[in-house]
Amino acid sequence: MTLIFVYNSESGPISGLLDIGHKIISPDTYQCSLCSLTHDTFSEKDGWKQFRKSVGMPMEFLHRDEFEKKYGRTYEYPLILMKNGDMRVIMTKEEIDRIENLEKLIEGVKNALPEKA
Repeated sequence: MTLIFVYNSESGPISGLLDIGHKIISPDTYQCSLCSLTHDTFSEKDGWKQFRKSVGMPMEFLHRDEFEKKYGRTYEYPLILMKNGDMRVIMTKEEIDRIENLEKLIEGVKNALPEKA
């Protein structure tokens, strides 16, 4: 079983620089609420790092272009999926967009996990 987090941005250094610029200049209009919840302008938030290390299951983090190339599927991004043979959405873009802070995101992911995870 693997959790897959798909960010609403493209991979690559130029895209990364554009994302940083957007976060600095106009953070309220930044297109990826998942990235805003899990990362500061330049790095991953400490609380997110701790959660990733503690969850006890594999996690995959992909940009939308990487996800679509690897899995041949398209969704509305960002989103969080669980892959266990099949693939199912555990948190949609709309659900992620409504989350107010990192603690609520972590709580939502934990609630979506099977009890034995």
